[in-house]
Formats: sequence, structure tokens, C-alpha cells
Amino acid sequence: MSRDTGFPKADAEHDFLRARRRQVLSRLATWLRREPDDVNIMLPFHEVVDALGYQSERRIGLRVIRLDSIVGSVDRGRDFDRRFRPTSGRVRERWERLALAARRGESIPPIEVYRIGELHFIIDGHHRVSVAYAQGLSTIEASVTEVRTKLNPSGIRYRGDLIVKDYRRLFLERVPLTGQARASVLVSDPWDYAQLGEHVEAWGFRLMQDECAYLDRPTIAKRWYDEEYVPVVEMLRQADLIGARTETEAYLWVASERYRLIRTHRWDDDVIETLRNTRR
Repeated sequence: MSRDTGFPKADAEHDFLRARRRQVLSRLATWLRREPDDVNIMLPFHEVVDALGYQSERRIGLRVIRLDSIVGSVDRGRDFDRRFRPTSGRVRERWERLALAARRGESIPPIEVYRIGELHFIIDGHHRVSVAYAQGLSTIEASVTEVRTKLNPSGIRYRGDLIVKDYRRLFLERVPLTGQARASVLVSDPWDYAQLGEHVEAWGFRLMQDECAYLDRPTIAKRWYDEEYVPVVEMLRQADLIGARTETEAYLWVASERYRLIRTHRWDDDVIETLRNTRR
């Protein structure tokens, strides 16, 4: 912050102008770096919950939270960017009124947020957060409601990340892996989750035909991981066929190539050699 004038009203006005200038400069920097359009957009709370899968919620009361943990909003308005800098002059009057109150040491009510993992989403208090950022604060008092979701929100930075989370949630509904298996099966392209889900279901269908018995989804998921996925990944690792992919991406590639090239479900030295010769 620049040096104060000693006149709270003038300083509050300058705070707003500085915040607006920083927002404009941030947009320009994003354009110059050719970053995705969503890097400066708040994450929409309802889209995040839909992607992760809602389970439950509970109020946990007043907490002091870090400003940089606030990444989104229940309201998808465009008045503030991801760092809560004003995007226009529309909020100026209310913003400056709050900034003036803060400079005078007046009591400011806590904001209200949802918490998912370590991330927070504003229900009420966008202007207060914006003013706190402008004044160089790092924390703020908030009334917190914790929301539990099926998937962990780790890895979410931008709105585009929600697509991967959404497809992963759908995959795990089709293939309900647990524990280490759940953590191990990862792909970076969301469409791969759809393809992998179809692959596991087909594998399970063949298994039921072979055993002349009905198997539920959790059983198929466990047996696919233990009897198919783990042994195949180990063979690929030994054959140096994983490369820069994730283990799951390597598995999905060779499983698809196996059927296309050899038309068989077996795994042997001929299969591995053929796949090595078609490496991509």
C-alpha cells in the first residue's frame, strides 16, 4: 500500500482506485502470457459441488481463515476477479464505505462461507474480502459451513479442472474402487475416464460370463484392479512401456492396442513385444 494521506475518506477512495488498477493490469498480464480465460475467474460453488459429488454439510461456526483459501463464490456475479479485485466501478460506493469503516476501526461483521476441504466459497461478504485484500491483510473472520463431498477437492485451481473431477466422480460411480486402488487409478484427460469405465464394465461382463455368476459393481471393481490392472501395470513397468504417461493411461493404451492388434484377451510375451513395436 502507498503512504496514507491521513484523511480516511480520501485514503479509502485511493484504495479502490489501486484495486481497480491492479485488476486491469492482471487482465493484461493474463492476455500477454496467453493463459486460459478462467485463471482470474472465481470458481462457482455449485459447479464445484456437482463435480465432486455432494454428501453432507454442517455448521462449524466462527473461524479465522486465510484470504488466499477463498477461491470461489455461491454468487456467480462478475463484480470481482479471483483475487477479489473489483472488475468495474459498479461496486465502488459500497466498497469505499466498507474501506472507510475499516480505516476508522469500526466493527466489520464476519463473512459467511462454505468450506470444501481447505477451500472456501463466499456466501456473503465479497466486498469485505476485497477490502481486506486491498489493505494487505492475510486472514479474515468467517462463519463457516463445512460441505463434505465424494471426491477430494485437491488439484482444483481453475474452472477447467472441474471437468476432470466430474468425469472422475462418474467413473468411480461406475467402478467403485476403494483405498489404494481408488488413489492409484488416475488419468489427466477427462474423456479417458469414460473410456476406462466402459472398459472395466466390459471386463466385468466377460468375467461374469466365464464364471456363470452375477457380480456387483464393487466386486467387479476390486477384481479388475487386483487381477487385471495391477499385473498388467507391473508388466508394463518391467517392459519400460509406461513412459511419461500415468500408469492408468499406459494401461488404457495397451489394453486398447491389445484388442486392436491381436484380438485376444491374453497377456504373453508376443503381446508385449507387439505393443513395444507400436509404442507411441
